Amino acid sequence: MGHYFSRFFIFCLLLVGGFVPAMAAQAPDTLPAGVTRGPSVEGTTEYVLPNGLRVVLTPDPSKPNVTVNMTYLVGSRHENYGQTGMAHLLEHMLFRGTPSLPNALAEFSRRGLRANGSTSTDRTNYYASFAADPETLEWFIRWQADAMVNATISQEDLDAEMTVVRNEMESGENNPFQILMQKMQAAAFQWHSYGKSTIGARSDIEQVDIEQLRQFYRLHYQPDNAVLIISGQFETNAVLNVIVDAFKDIPRPKRTLPREYTVEPVQDGERLVTLRRQGGSPFVASMFHIPAVGDPSFTLLDLGADMLSDTPSGRLYQALVPQKLGASVFGFARPMAQPGYALFGVQLEPGMDTRKALDALTDSLGTVGKKPFEEEQLKRIKNKWMTGWNQIYADPVSLTDALSDAAGAGDWRLFFLRRDQVEEATLDAVQAATEKYLVPSNRTDGMFLPTAKPVRAPLPPPVDLDALLHDYTGNGAAGSSIEAFDPSPASIDAATLREPLDLPNGTVQLALLPKATRGDRVQATLLVQFANAEQLKGKRTIAQVTADMLQRGTDELSRQQIEDRFDALQADVSFDGSAGNLSVQMSTVGENLPALVQAVLDVVRHASFPADQLAEYQRQASASIQSSMDDPMSLASQAISRHSNPWPRDDVRYAPTFEESLEDIAAISRPDLLRFHEQFYGAGTIRFSAVGAFEPDAVRDALAKGLSGWRKAPPYTRVDDPFHAVPPEDFNIDTPDKANAFYLAFQPLKLQDTDDRFPALYLANYLLGSSETSRLWNRVRVQDGLSYNVRSQFDASSFEPSGSWQIYAIFAPENSARLRSAIQDELGKAIEQGFTEQEVKDGVDALLKLRRLARTRDSVLASAWINYLQLDRTFAWSQQMDDALAALTADQVNQALKSVLKPDGFSTALAADADKQKQEKAGGK
Repeated sequence: MGHYFSRFFIFCLLLVGGFVPAMAAQAPDTLPAGVTRGPSVEGTTEYVLPNGLRVVLTPDPSKPNVTVNMTYLVGSRHENYGQTGMAHLLEHMLFRGTPSLPNALAEFSRRGLRANGSTSTDRTNYYASFAADPETLEWFIRWQADAMVNATISQEDLDAEMTVVRNEMESGENNPFQILMQKMQAAAFQWHSYGKSTIGARSDIEQVDIEQLRQFYRLHYQPDNAVLIISGQFETNAVLNVIVDAFKDIPRPKRTLPREYTVEPVQDGERLVTLRRQGGSPFVASMFHIPAVGDPSFTLLDLGADMLSDTPSGRLYQALVPQKLGASVFGFARPMAQPGYALFGVQLEPGMDTRKALDALTDSLGTVGKKPFEEEQLKRIKNKWMTGWNQIYADPVSLTDALSDAAGAGDWRLFFLRRDQVEEATLDAVQAATEKYLVPSNRTDGMFLPTAKPVRAPLPPPVDLDALLHDYTGNGAAGSSIEAFDPSPASIDAATLREPLDLPNGTVQLALLPKATRGDRVQATLLVQFANAEQLKGKRTIAQVTADMLQRGTDELSRQQIEDRFDALQADVSFDGSAGNLSVQMSTVGENLPALVQAVLDVVRHASFPADQLAEYQRQASASIQSSMDDPMSLASQAISRHSNPWPRDDVRYAPTFEESLEDIAAISRPDLLRFHEQFYGAGTIRFSAVGAFEPDAVRDALAKGLSGWRKAPPYTRVDDPFHAVPPEDFNIDTPDKANAFYLAFQPLKLQDTDDRFPALYLANYLLGSSETSRLWNRVRVQDGLSYNVRSQFDASSFEPSGSWQIYAIFAPENSARLRSAIQDELGKAIEQGFTEQEVKDGVDALLKLRRLARTRDSVLASAWINYLQLDRTFAWSQQMDDALAALTADQVNQALKSVLKPDGFSTALAADADKQKQEKAGGK
């Protein structure tokens, strides 16, 4: 399953509040009766209940949120003949509810939980994140206990969910790369279940036997086959007591899980897969069998794969991209419980020779033994790997997901052990492991080469995890206690330092919020603004390309040197630009933030836009645009964007066609970029925010040094986006051979977020189509089963009376008419009948919880402060919004909705296979 929230909706959620008391992080001295303490690694501890349920607790008082992840050790690899897709289908069915809770998703939404589930080859999990609250935590734990043994799994629910699952399957079929991967896995794994896709075979899904599905559930969904993982701000002893009480009536099962005995034989020759279907850009790939993640050689192979595919230092990139044989490359080793695979791929532009690209790819992979890796390469990849690990460890949501994956692969401690293995990996060991498995006879790709004396990879031996992890406790002390953070608006305002930084070349507006975080991480945002709409005429594309190219080279540093510099600072940095704006997002450890700020400013000030990098960028951008030209979502979105856009071709607000975008990208030259950078980039209007573990004075000094002597940019005037009326129009776009379709409806609004009706409309949108209790969701997905995802989005500018209401859905083409009718019907009911007082009450409660949850995320706070600095607002605005929401009545919401939402005022775009739409009409007759 998967759920989408618009960027505007996510932003609105951060205007949120609530006091959460500090929680203790220590393990309890006295355990509940029957509970035993298992292994403990660096503050993460396992406990075992009498019924076999394993509980992994990783407290983090610095994050006032909680993430709960129930992991069942069953995935698609456990499915038998005729059962493919059953694990994933069961994941969907659990959200259909139990006798005591018939609609789990709706209840999650009412309580302000960000909840979902996922299925992989090795495990299925159900998770939720929410603002720290003992009552909500207890409720969700008890739901997990209820769902473990009491899921309804009725034929009626199965029939209703079938269209949704089929819709999800068809959505994946729109992606040629995803289908190619499935077919390569099927060719590489001839006997093992890893050769079957997690989504399953259509015939198995559509003809699944309800009793067989129930048996699968009763067999695998048992406490001795589950790991309950909880991370964030909670009191350990209290949580253990709740868990024991919630699961005490579920006995240890007497059944024995089926023994797994299928072993994929060593591959004895190259295998070929060819996929032919309409649309998309060319793609080639090579897949190799490798050991399970528990085998120490897996991590060595993982590092080797990263070195081969790194951009731009890796040999795959060097062999393909500069030579124009491919637009981009990638590679990875997938961590799996049993021997799995590594995959290397090349994205091509239309017209590139796939045979030459595949030859170059396999030739480069074949050089591992002839051209050994270098120590500098290993150091670079280790830095990147450790930066990623540290970011996961510092975030409770990511950490629970990582521990869940590790549990599915054999043991949650693998998450920590693999870090140690990376730190200890030597160049010789990485070289030996990579050479051993990346041999021609172990490869599945698009070529067959007869070989008289094939060199075969060894059969990976079984892994004894008990022996491997015996007495393992990690390589450091348990996480120290961190002061709890209060995410209420008043607390955020009080803790944030907003004194501006006055410099000779302009004032820098600051919002600095220092606070303790796990792993001492910090999130920061730099915003540089310049010029006005008239000065930027004809420069829409070059403004974006200039920002995108900043990180590709300076007067003194190459692209690789810039990446190495950021990696050494354990930093993630992204540059994004549009007309008059450059935004830089930064994440690093607090002690490195001053150095990172200076490094980023150095890149921004001294960008050189190398000609070879520009050519590469143009090829990649062209390939991306051409891939979008037959994508239903992209086609529908472009149709609406162009219809609602009044600006001329040379205006920075103009919405181009795909063809115009290709022309504009191709026309960019290096002198263009240098001139734009010289004319517009500079000091004058700069804003900076940071949230996390850092020293404010050191950051202020770094900004002053980094900006010293920089020329002043042309004075900044915001490019406005005023309201203009758009006549409603319908667009029907044919997308031949696409299994999925996309519907988009748009109505412009003359409305600003300071309007008295804004809180009521914000809530009305949530009730209409932005939650799992919404009218559109219940009608289109739950009741009619027409769409995998249907949403409503409401937007109102903070700067001027200009906004929009949008509705979108992803669905099967043959359901087009029914989808349109259902959406129109629900819009009419919402306006004519309105929402009930109970709906409003529940919606307000859920929104306030979601908004409070959003404020617990440091990256959200940093982005919010940048926005508030532009608007001269503080989080007091967020509190006002909370107060306004809490005071709403059903009459206020319904009156506001009637005054704004006009069903006949929507323009709609429907991108779908016309032939499949005809099948719907024929079936209707």
